[in-house]
Amino acid sequence: MNPITTTLKTLKVRIRDKHAPVLRQWAFECNQVWNFANAYTAEYSNIAIPGVGWLRSNITAFDLAKQQAAYKKERGFNLHSQTVQEVTEAHAKARKQFKKDKLCWRISSGSQRSLGWIPFKSGAAVWKDGQIRYNKHFFKVWDSHGLSQYAFRSGSFSED
Repeated sequence: MNPITTTLKTLKVRIRDKHAPVLRQWAFECNQVWNFANAYTAEYSNIAIPGVGWLRSNITAFDLAKQQAAYKKERGFNLHSQTVQEVTEAHAKARKQFKKDKLCWRISSGSQRSLGWIPFKSGAAVWKDGQIRYNKHFFKVWDSHGLSQYAFRSGSFSED
């Protein structure tokens, strides 16, 4: 009896420069979602109860998801909903890993700005007609890996 083997391949693929403006806008929105999560969790991690003291609460990514959806809608962001979820989960994971209620802010402009980062889950990005389709946009890539042979799981658009 042969076990089913699954091969995971991590690829780094260059996206053409003409897509830079939309990716920068989405990276800015990802930074804003991260910063909102940071502010919200820092504010509500310790709740004052009169006569008792402080109640410590741990806000999970699931608890924060509804707030993030409302924030995205309020600000008119054009991010994919799975990207908002992924940013929120990454924030919760980092908070848990470093045992902190408040992490560093993601800076969107200036010389000390954070590099662009747009995470996605499986199904959000697909290979279609020789291009990557994500959030209703098609991105041309230099495909030296034969991406049409693979199904995307999770990943991110990252600036370097």
